Amino acid sequence: TQYRSVIFYHDDKQKEVAEAVLLSLKSYYEKPIVTELSPLPKFFEAEDYHQDYYSNNSEQGYCQYVISPKLSKLREQYADKLK
Repeated sequence: TQYRSVIFYHDDKQKEVAEAVLLSLKSYYEKPIVTELSPLPKFFEAEDYHQDYYSNNSEQGYCQYVISPKLSKLREQYADKLK
C-alpha cells in the first residue's frame, strides 16, 4: 500500500524501545498493529510542499476522512498525556 506506518530505529536500543511500546499497545486494539519496525535507511528530506502536510491541507479528502478521525481518537484516548 502507498500509505503505511513505520518506526525507523537508529540502533538496537531504539529497536528494543519501539518493540516494547508496540507490544504494550497491542491490548488496546482489536486488530493487529501493522506498523512496521525497520532500520533507518538513508534519509532524504521531502520537498517543502510535503512538510506539515496535514496542517497545510486539512481540507483534503485523505486528511478529513483518514487522518482527522485518527487524531480525534488519539486526543480522546491520551488527553491526559497531550499538552
